[in-house]
Amino acid sequence: MSSTASGKNGTWRNWGGTVAARPAREVTPASVEELAGAIRRAAEDGLKVKPVGSGHSFTSIAATDGVMIRPHLLTGIRSVDREAMTVTVEAGTPLKRLNVALAREGLSLTNMGDIMEQTVSGATGTGTHGTGRDSASIAAQIKGLELVTADGSVLTCSEKENPEVFAAARIGLGALGVVTAITFAVEPVFLLTAREEPMPLGRVLAEFDELWAENEHFEFYWFPHTGSTNTKRNNRSAGPEQPVGRLAGWFEDEFLSNGVFQAVQWAGRAVPAAIPGIARISSTALSARTYTDIPYKVFTSPRRVRFVEMEYAVPREALVETLRELKAMIEGSGLRVSFPVEVRTAPADDITLSTASGRDSAYIAVHMAKGTAYQRYFTAAERIFTAHEGRPHWGKVHTRDAEYFAEVYPRFGEFTALRDRLDPDRLFQNDYLRRVLGA
Repeated sequence: MSSTASGKNGTWRNWGGTVAARPAREVTPASVEELAGAIRRAAEDGLKVKPVGSGHSFTSIAATDGVMIRPHLLTGIRSVDREAMTVTVEAGTPLKRLNVALAREGLSLTNMGDIMEQTVSGATGTGTHGTGRDSASIAAQIKGLELVTADGSVLTCSEKENPEVFAAARIGLGALGVVTAITFAVEPVFLLTAREEPMPLGRVLAEFDELWAENEHFEFYWFPHTGSTNTKRNNRSAGPEQPVGRLAGWFEDEFLSNGVFQAVQWAGRAVPAAIPGIARISSTALSARTYTDIPYKVFTSPRRVRFVEMEYAVPREALVETLRELKAMIEGSGLRVSFPVEVRTAPADDITLSTASGRDSAYIAVHMAKGTAYQRYFTAAERIFTAHEGRPHWGKVHTRDAEYFAEVYPRFGEFTALRDRLDPDRLFQNDYLRRVLGA
C-alpha cells in the first residue's frame, strides 16, 4: 500500500490515485546530516522541498515539483527510555514496524488509527487518529520532536524546550520543517477486548452519549440507504488473550471486508441503481463477534479496497444532528453511496492545528471507491460539515482555505506566525499549503 514513483518518468502518485507529482529530484537521505545538506542545496538551487511518506494522504499535501524527500532510510527505533516511558523513533519508520517493535519490547502506544501503513511522521503531521473517549490522536502522544528547519539547522522541541514549536509541530503539515525523529509516550503492553455488533442507526443516535461515555473506544459504521450500523467497542481487559481465529479472521477481515467488499464496489460501479439493494445485504453480512488481543491487533485492520475519503471533525455535541442531516441529504439527492460512513471521537487536545484542538470532537468520514465520481457527494457532505464549523482532516479531500481555517481554529494565527519565523522564504511551500495557510 505504499506510494509509487515510477522511475521511467519520475512521476509520484499517492495511494488513492488522486494526486500525481513530478519532482525535479528525489533524495533519500540516510542521516539527519544528509537531509540537512539536501535542504541547503535545494535552497541554493531555488527549489522547494517536500518530504513524502507512504502517500496515504488524499490531498496534495506532499506534492512538489521541487525536491521530494523520501524518508525510508530514516527508520528504526533510536532509543527506549523505560524510566520516562518513551520511545524515540526515526521519522520514516512505518507505524506497522513501530507497533511490532514496541510489542517485542512489551510496550504499546495508548491509541492508534485504523491502518498502520503510514510513516510515523506522515501520520502525525496530518493529524491521523483513531477513536477515544480519553485518549487522543497519535500526535497527541508525542513527547518530543526533532526537525530540520529551512536553514538546515536541527531543532529539538518538547513541552520544556522550544514549547511554542512543540505546540504546532506535532501536527505541522510539513510547513515548519522536515521531522527527523519523534519521541512517543508509551505504556506497558495491555489487552483490549473488542466487541463488534450490528445495531440500528436510530438506536445508535439515541444512545450515542451513553455508548461514548461507557466505552474507552467507541466507533460505528453506518451503511447509507439502510437503517443499519456496525458498532465497535474497544475496552481494556484483564484477559485472557482470545485473538480472532485464523479462519474466522480471514473470513471477516479479508473475504468480507476486502474481497466481497471489492466485488460490491465493482457491482455498484457497473449498476449504480443496484447499490441500495446491495447495501441492505452487505449491512447484514457482518455478524457480532468478540475478541481480545494486544492493541495494534485490535485497533488496526487491513484496507485493500482503494477509495477516496473526506473526513470532518465537528464538535462532539453536534454529531447526531450532523449525521441526521447527512442521511437526509443522501436520501433526498438520488446519490448512490456504496461505502459506509465512519464515525469516531476524540477528546480536546492542545495542538495548534489539531482537528480536536480545544474542543471535544466527533469525526464523520465519507468514502467513495477509487475511480468513481465522488465530487457531488463530497460537495454536499462538506456543505453540511462546514455549517457545523467542521474542521477537515489535513490529509483527506476538502476545499477549505486559509480564510476558513482562521475562523474555525482560534490559534490559526499562532501557527502562521511560527511559520513566518521558521520558514520565511517558504522553502516548504506547495500549492496545498498556499491554499490552507495563505501565501
